[in-house]
Amino acid sequence: MSTKITNPNDGKNTDTVDVKPDAQAILEEFDRESRQRSFTSRPLAIGLTIFAVVVSLYHMYTAYFGTPPVLIHRSIHVAMILALAFAMYPPVKKASRTKIPFYDVILILLSISTAVYVYLNYDDIVRRAGVATMWDVIMAAVLVLLVLEAARRISGWALPILGVLFVLYAVFGREIPGMFRHRGYSWDATFNFLYLTTEGIYGTAIGVAASYIFLFVLFGAVLQKSGMGQFFNDIALALAGQSRGGPAKVAVVASGFLGSINGAAVANVVTTGAFTIPLMKRVGYKPVFAGAVEASASVGGQILPPIMGAAAFIMAETLGMPYRDIAIAALIPALLYYLGVIAQVHLRATRDGLKGISRENLPAVGEVLKERGHLMIPLLFLIYMLFFTGRTILLSALLTILVTAVVAQLRKTTRMSIQDMIDALADGAKTSVSVSIACAAVGVIVGVVTLTGFGVKLANAIVTIGAGNLLFSLILTMIACIILGMGLPSIPTYIITATMAAPALGQLGVEPLVAHLFVFYFGLFANITPPVALASFAAAGLSGADPVKTGFQSMRLSLAGYIIPFIFVFNPAMLLQDVTAGQAILVAITGTVGVLLLSVAVEGHFMVNANPIVRVLFAAAALTMMAPDLMTDAIGLGIAVVAIAIQCVAAKKQDMLSIRNI
Repeated sequence: MSTKITNPNDGKNTDTVDVKPDAQAILEEFDRESRQRSFTSRPLAIGLTIFAVVVSLYHMYTAYFGTPPVLIHRSIHVAMILALAFAMYPPVKKASRTKIPFYDVILILLSISTAVYVYLNYDDIVRRAGVATMWDVIMAAVLVLLVLEAARRISGWALPILGVLFVLYAVFGREIPGMFRHRGYSWDATFNFLYLTTEGIYGTAIGVAASYIFLFVLFGAVLQKSGMGQFFNDIALALAGQSRGGPAKVAVVASGFLGSINGAAVANVVTTGAFTIPLMKRVGYKPVFAGAVEASASVGGQILPPIMGAAAFIMAETLGMPYRDIAIAALIPALLYYLGVIAQVHLRATRDGLKGISRENLPAVGEVLKERGHLMIPLLFLIYMLFFTGRTILLSALLTILVTAVVAQLRKTTRMSIQDMIDALADGAKTSVSVSIACAAVGVIVGVVTLTGFGVKLANAIVTIGAGNLLFSLILTMIACIILGMGLPSIPTYIITATMAAPALGQLGVEPLVAHLFVFYFGLFANITPPVALASFAAAGLSGADPVKTGFQSMRLSLAGYIIPFIFVFNPAMLLQDVTAGQAILVAITGTVGVLLLSVAVEGHFMVNANPIVRVLFAAAALTMMAPDLMTDAIGLGIAVVAIAIQCVAAKKQDMLSIRNI
């Protein structure tokens, strides 16, 4: 298999890059969500497609006409998603992927029955107000087991084990000594709380999944079907391919945009990395660095507005804030993160004397825009709807999906047939399964936290261990978020850390939005933090490099991302909250200078290679420039001037030696 860079002006294939043929195997190794069944039976495949399309149409219908009562709507969503999960995912890796065994048919029917029970008994459930009957408890136990089993199939053992531990904690909490002891709840009360309230499985997380997240996942599926992925690759190649280390910059730009839309770090690595990693290696980047660039860029997509994967919608619902405010707050930190990655990419290319791709082997910007540029219209329309019209997120997402389908018809290269649209609707529903199941499973954990008050106890413990010191407490929280993120997908990681760790920061005076973004960042960066760095390991599989070395190189490239959350905790102006235009500009400028200086310190190159002492000077200048104080900015600027002057003198000496040698 090979991917060819084509110049649209003449249609000639002028450059060929070998792509690893086992990309799907690599994806399945590091991303359990991709281990899906592929039916050989045509009626079975058609039946699954029809059901998935019905799921999408249901969510589109309720987005426009309104939903049934909350508990009914969320139970229907969970039931449909569970049915899809048991139809799509085999119970173990070696199980058949070509048919649905009888036991999964039973699980599908049980999944549907949990929603049917709520629908038929809704009035009685409301009247009883928490008083559980025997059938309530039976159906509750069934739903909890179904959700945890689906989560195990899709994301591994970590989430269901946590769920089981928290259920046991709810029941046997009275036996636990110390500050985490509570009065304990019966099995009946625990299961009923998780099933028939909007505080457990049918809580906020699944509510957001059933509305905003589903529609935006569907939007991403329609965009992909129209060729948006190809457009991002082509426009990035056209704009950055010719510059020093061009393919690496292409990877950063393309993966960032795609990551913001699909929010799946590992899948994004494999999708774009299969194209960009061989290109990077071709121009001279070492395999470890090439893989790390792709991993860092793909992970960062979830902190990049306007869509930010899906966690931003949960954050907005949890905090009771407009999504627009979340996106605006995340903008400067995200841009600084990507600036740091691109700066290191450029400095590495300069240091190693790497070139870009020759202009004749690249697509022209004008031709790319002519062929696929209209695909930007839906994104611009979405931004307009979210930020300037005051319309609801649901309506904005629904209208954007419809606009995308219409706009795609404008050019032959992007035009979608009826079959394409059916496939997009089906793909949207199937893609949303992993997110919704994660949200349902994390609902078990959050429900127990709410029932027992565990979150308050943990927050008090963190504050106590941190001795009331904000910086120490931030470090403890960072470690906890990374550890959790190593075994969980990014969305459940965020929900759990936001429920249990963010309140500790609130007790220390950190604003809720700041605290939530802090835990979100570090839960996300677990994907590139060894020893379990799934995005980095997937990239290493494509580049042929050592996985652990790729993980540590990813951390180096993403170093600004590990520092920025600490900066915006101490300087919330970086999140553009309650600031004047002058303050916002100052924060942006000092942050930009700080990130660039940090990149020089990490790469050890500015005009010429820097010695260790000069690198320390650049690092000190970077940190003081990024710190929230005019005095530290002035100190940092002074240190930077000294470091740059030293490098200028060193470069001049090197030039003189080169002339003498000639």
